[in-house]
Amino acid sequence: MNDGGPPFDYRELSPEETGGEDGWYSWNLIDRTRYNTAVLGDMHVRREGTRCRLRMFPERKHTNLGDNIHGAVTLGLIDIALFATMHVVGSGNAGPSVTVELSTQFVGAGDPERPLDAVSEIVRETGRMLFLRGQCMQGDDVVASYSGIVRKMKPR
Repeated sequence: MNDGGPPFDYRELSPEETGGEDGWYSWNLIDRTRYNTAVLGDMHVRREGTRCRLRMFPERKHTNLGDNIHGAVTLGLIDIALFATMHVVGSGNAGPSVTVELSTQFVGAGDPERPLDAVSEIVRETGRMLFLRGQCMQGDDVVASYSGIVRKMKPR
């Protein structure tokens, strides 16, 4: 229930360092009952030039009956990566925004024993729209390719 405050609390994103190794930061919500952390678990993020790498650490609960990472988990990671990229590489305003379009091509099975990375780049950012593309990777192995559009909303 909205108590009159903003519908999204920017302070919920907690990019504190995860030990400082290789530029990784935590990308976890302070409220761990929300989808990002409750479902996908702890995530780390870092900037790599003009790209953003969002990493999750698969667990058994993220697998399908074939013992691969479930496609819905990959899609969830990709969706969160769009907003992480806006924050880390783009304008920095990952606040009240919505995914308008997400196109994904699954090209390989995700191995639940290895971290899964969504590596995204901004194709174009305007005042209200963000156009992105990227790949979900495990090392050099491509699990999925994607492109997406995010619409930035005005704060209420």
